[in-house]
Amino acid sequence: MKKFALGIVGILLLAACGDSHDYAPKPRGYFRIEFPKKEYQDYVSDYPFTFKYPKYAVIQKDTQTRVPAKLASMTHLLNMKFPQFDGTLHLSYETITSKKVFNELVEDAHRFAFKNTVKATDIEQRNIAKPADKVYCVYYDIGGNSASSVQFYLTDSTKNYLRAALYFNTAPRLDSIQPVLNFIKKDIDVMIGSFKWKK
Repeated sequence: MKKFALGIVGILLLAACGDSHDYAPKPRGYFRIEFPKKEYQDYVSDYPFTFKYPKYAVIQKDTQTRVPAKLASMTHLLNMKFPQFDGTLHLSYETITSKKVFNELVEDAHRFAFKNTVKATDIEQRNIAKPADKVYCVYYDIGGNSASSVQFYLTDSTKNYLRAALYFNTAPRLDSIQPVLNFIKKDIDVMIGSFKWKK
């Protein structure tokens, strides 16, 4: 009986080996992503700005992040959540009280964006200006497997400053999040294009 069982096992092993030249590894696959229809609504609040954002996103006050007491009266935190994609555009609004404060905010935005250089393959900086609306934007497009792929700030350079950073609640793997990132970047373009300071 033992010889018979060993013979069967031997035959199965030989049959499983097959021709080693026929093996070809398959590329890694990802789930197909269903994207919602692009529809936008106005963000209206007590804050001194308005913009359009997608109907599949939710904007909430950030009650988790702690703000130092000395900045609490000037700093307001919001999260634009994309629940379907497990991503968040973190927004931080600050009142500009002096030229020194403005310069510090601009330097902080630059420093935060370039913190990603460890994992980033490149960082492209673009300046966007809408002088008629007094909206000036510096946009950082961060390539590679960085924690944040998009960061930017909007300002009128005298009174108001809004910084934003996009994060996904997943390990940063550009090949898997690229379709979602491209989709949300279009929403960010609409946000920046429609952004206005209240008079």
